[in-house]
Amino acid sequence: MKQAGARRRTRRQQRNTQPSIPQLTSKPTGIPKETAAGERRVAATPATVEQLLKAGFRRVLVERGAGEGAGLPDSAFAAAGATLVAPAGGGDGGGHAAAAAAALSDADVVLRVRPPTLDEARALRPGATLVSHIAPARNGALLAALRERGATVVAMDCVPRQLPRAQAFDALSSMANIAGYR
Repeated sequence: MKQAGARRRTRRQQRNTQPSIPQLTSKPTGIPKETAAGERRVAATPATVEQLLKAGFRRVLVERGAGEGAGLPDSAFAAAGATLVAPAGGGDGGGHAAAAAAALSDADVVLRVRPPTLDEARALRPGATLVSHIAPARNGALLAALRERGATVVAMDCVPRQLPRAQAFDALSSMANIAGYR
């Protein structure tokens, strides 16, 4: 009887290939600058960088200039313990693309607000975890590129709003709170 239970647990453990929180915390987390036109948000603040580090995340990589649009200077991220990576280039030239690629390829966990471009998806480290809005029904090519990289994707826009315990992660509720809706 004990052997059957042990076999079931072993099979269940073999099927569960998703990374666990302890596995993720030992890996670098990257926060690249958003590249969508007009996007001023950033996926983390200096306060959340501190929280990640206190929670045991080993290293948080923030692309230089990632928080500028949101009024968060690089110095605030550095003071929070983030490692600033690759200076952002001027304009929309190749300098920024190289900086974003460095922030993406050096991190095993990448936090974004908007879906990455196809080039950014291809720059992800193989097997990386991406936490972002994805809009999977509209981004088939993006999903294919992420699948090629073997990425684990947490599509924040697909978190169900009806579950009370999930509302803290719900993108619409979070943005409504920021806008002052109660």
